[in-house]
Amino acid sequence: MTSTHGAIRRLGTGELSEAETAEIRAILRAAFEGDGEGFTDEDWRHATGGAHFLLEDAGSLVAHAAIVERELRAGDLPIRAGYVEAVATRPDSQHEGHGTRLMAAVQAHIRATYELGALSAARPGFYARLGWEPWQGPTAVRTATGSVRTPEDDDGIMILTTPASPPFDRHALLSCPWRPGDVW
Repeated sequence: MTSTHGAIRRLGTGELSEAETAEIRAILRAAFEGDGEGFTDEDWRHATGGAHFLLEDAGSLVAHAAIVERELRAGDLPIRAGYVEAVATRPDSQHEGHGTRLMAAVQAHIRATYELGALSAARPGFYARLGWEPWQGPTAVRTATGSVRTPEDDDGIMILTTPASPPFDRHALLSCPWRPGDVW
């Protein structure tokens, strides 16, 4: 995949070289610096196991996003979702359209592969202008002992429908499986 301002590559986690992994993590740390606890090792683990999208410009990595598969449930309806993680553009390359171009490739992959796209948005306005919609209902995490509400995430979860999206109630409880760190 290429764009007018650089190439976009899609790689599985196992295909990333040590140097690429280090460069991606450096971009993520720089982009999330000053944002609470920043980009943690746990955040990186959440971004592994799926597809990584890398945008390079003039031979240098400038933006990254990952998609991992997660089973979300709208009420009792299981939905196979492409969950977007670790989206960042190198700080010295922000506001040049790199994130928008990268997300276009991410969204095309989600629409071709999953029943739904989902993400927890630090900047909802960015995703809204790309076609993502806020989840309208409450959120929860599924644990071994049942669902636990996550009201702090109610206003930050966004979805992207795909041709494979089943009919679902956008006001239903949306739940995700438990994981260490940020569940969403």
